[in-house]
Amino acid sequence: MDEKGYIHLYTGNGKGKTTAAIGLAIRAVGAGKRVYIGQFVKGMHYAELGALKRFPEIEVRQFGLDCFIKNKPTQKDIDAARKGLDAVKLIIDENIFDVVILDEICIALYYKLFEVSEVLELVKSKPSAMEIVLTGRYAPQELIDIAHLVTEMKEIKHYYKIGVEARKGVEY
Repeated sequence: MDEKGYIHLYTGNGKGKTTAAIGLAIRAVGAGKRVYIGQFVKGMHYAELGALKRFPEIEVRQFGLDCFIKNKPTQKDIDAARKGLDAVKLIIDENIFDVVILDEICIALYYKLFEVSEVLELVKSKPSAMEIVLTGRYAPQELIDIAHLVTEMKEIKHYYKIGVEARKGVEY
């Protein structure tokens, strides 16, 4: 008998959403599960990618280009996100992964790279035993409502406010 899989959502303005999802991925691998991570918006190299290469049970794909967060997304950004959403639909339909992580999907929604209704449809179509993890700031209420577990990372204090830049191995 298959276990029931649930929908997790890690959101909020604090640090740790992707890190929490990766922690869950590593725990799942330790339990003999296979994990797929689709990273939306991200297209640059992050140290987490080097670490995840050590786990053959974890497949990672990035569906972003350069960082557009300070600018308006281009049509190429939208196309990359759309390609990612289509790829994730196939991954979920194939049902070969036990855990599917949609990293920064909430940011993709915030920048209107695709519609909330498309993500809701995708999540609702998951096989019953599959665990789905959604991450990113600005989670829309519709995702909060459908998720079984919602964690908000709340920034209390961050050293970037005193001018500390992102550091390799810590923030990226």
